[in-house]
Amino acid sequence: MAAKKWAVKTPLVEIDGDEMTRVMWQMVKDKLLFPYLDIKLEYYDLSLKHRDETDDQITVDAAEAIKKYGVAVKCATITPNKERVKEYGLKQEWKSPNGTIRAILDGTVFRAPILVNNIKPSVRTWKKPIHIGRHAYGDVYRNQEIRVPGSGRGELVYTPQGGAPIRLTIKDFEGAGVLQGIHNTDQSISSFARACFTYAYDQKIDLWFGTKDTISKTYDAQFRKIFDQEYQTNWQRKFVDAGLDFNFTLIDDTVARIMRSEGGMLWACKNYDGDVMSDMLGAAYGSLAMMTSVLVCPQGYFEYEAAHGTVQRHYQKHMQGEKTSTNSMALIFAWTGALKKRGELDQTPEIVDFARKLEQTAKQTIESGIMTGDLLKVAEAAPSNKQVYTEEFIDAIAENLPG
Repeated sequence: MAAKKWAVKTPLVEIDGDEMTRVMWQMVKDKLLFPYLDIKLEYYDLSLKHRDETDDQITVDAAEAIKKYGVAVKCATITPNKERVKEYGLKQEWKSPNGTIRAILDGTVFRAPILVNNIKPSVRTWKKPIHIGRHAYGDVYRNQEIRVPGSGRGELVYTPQGGAPIRLTIKDFEGAGVLQGIHNTDQSISSFARACFTYAYDQKIDLWFGTKDTISKTYDAQFRKIFDQEYQTNWQRKFVDAGLDFNFTLIDDTVARIMRSEGGMLWACKNYDGDVMSDMLGAAYGSLAMMTSVLVCPQGYFEYEAAHGTVQRHYQKHMQGEKTSTNSMALIFAWTGALKKRGELDQTPEIVDFARKLEQTAKQTIESGIMTGDLLKVAEAAPSNKQVYTEEFIDAIAENLPG
């Protein structure tokens, strides 16, 4: 127990979630934060049942709170499918809460691996961390879909104000099928580009970006055009002077080059590309729980989150009274990221210092050989290696955390 509690000046927006991550979320607060911090939390319960009870208004309210207070920390949440609707008795298949929040706030999700000395990347050429910059607006997360029941014409229609509609035939269906419509905006793509160039320049790392503009000659091509304009107008001289590169290739070529690289770049991705590739990177660096994630918005809002799911299988074991060995690192680093940003904005360096000490203690705990089962499988063999249960891992960090 700390002899003195550090005061967090401005409230943090806390967004609670689901299943095993919700269980660990409370453990992290009780064991690693509340004994050391005097902190006021603006609490929003985004568990699936509560979102259903509020017709998902709670998700909108949480996003508005982020606008008010500027910094939030979010637990992992469920995006329901038909099976989840039945399991929880939901009114409908609610949209992704992350997608809803990101659509309201816009912004870019930046993710980076949490590196420890005794876990090496699965890709042997990677020597430096690969950062992901994921566009957080539009694409499949704000789509409209139709289950085509039979023969008929599927069309893409745009009606300008005061003008004649533009109509394109997507498909003359001879039988059943599916249709999907997605969109993006120049304003959001421009914000994405600026955020990526700003982040890469600040971190002093190259920026790589890839789309499929040879196939998607309008949609993906607009991403490339806006990135090129942003670079040439605002960043080319800065990048050259700093010895940094901006590289564009087709997305498939980018993936191939990433796998052969030594790392050390920011990889900018469209929304769904970033969703998939950040999970690939997380797994390759050891575990999906070994990844930080923050939504950075043009207006200066920040939402730190766990970059993985709710760990449903472990939750089912937990509910049956069985022990689990679930990795809480991403949850811990979501809290420390939010605390560092809150301390930076509030000009309270003691809060920043506490968050850094907590991060370092968590990493040193793993490096000492104390780790959860997912990490034990990939860590370098050592006599000190020991698998611990979920709560035991958090307890070990608490025991070593300086007061």
